[in-house]
Amino acid sequence: MSLPEIVSRGDWRVARAELLVKEKVVTRAKDALNAERRRLPMVGIDREYVFEGGDGKAGLSDLFEGRRQLVLYHFMFAPEWDTGCRSCSGFLDQIGHLAHLKARDTTFAAVSRAPYPKILPFKARMGWTLPWYSSYADDFNKDFEVTLERDGELVERPGLSCFLRDGGRVFHTYSTYERGLDGLGSTTSLLDLTALGRQEEWEDPEGRASAFGAPAGSERIRYHDEYDG
Repeated sequence: MSLPEIVSRGDWRVARAELLVKEKVVTRAKDALNAERRRLPMVGIDREYVFEGGDGKAGLSDLFEGRRQLVLYHFMFAPEWDTGCRSCSGFLDQIGHLAHLKARDTTFAAVSRAPYPKILPFKARMGWTLPWYSSYADDFNKDFEVTLERDGELVERPGLSCFLRDGGRVFHTYSTYERGLDGLGSTTSLLDLTALGRQEEWEDPEGRASAFGAPAGSERIRYHDEYDG
């Protein structure tokens, strides 16, 4: 195995400082990319999609649970499978406490093409409590390009889509697939994909941090058991 070179603490600090300069360049570039993502146009969703979840049938607007934004993870689970995708399961395992997203008026949920009676026992086995819906009776997966037809067969791929509610309408703001999911899972990484972002005052474009008349971004952070108070 090829391991890092062994050096003195002083030499390590010099090397670390040199790398930090490059890391800050990447951070600023990511901030600029996130701002460009927030400036993407959005598409109105006029089709009445039908999902099934713990409370029965639901439309896309119901998946928001009354919040302004929705982040949907397209979990690979075809109707003929008995269990969900291992890689998708690893992704959901690393999702943080949802209270921090909810405090920013954002709901996180998973959706799969498998019938809900198949999803339910697998969800229990994994110990997940996050909302998970079936799109079995609808073309939602095909419309959002996570169920594709190749050589006459339907194949699944993982993805993530973001939606925004405004004026009684639902809009699609962003989607990413496969390698685009790398590094996601934390609250901030998911918020960075949304139209409203982290809702921090320093973010561009201006005017979205105080969209809900609440303190911006980090000023809202609480212990996850304190938000209801």
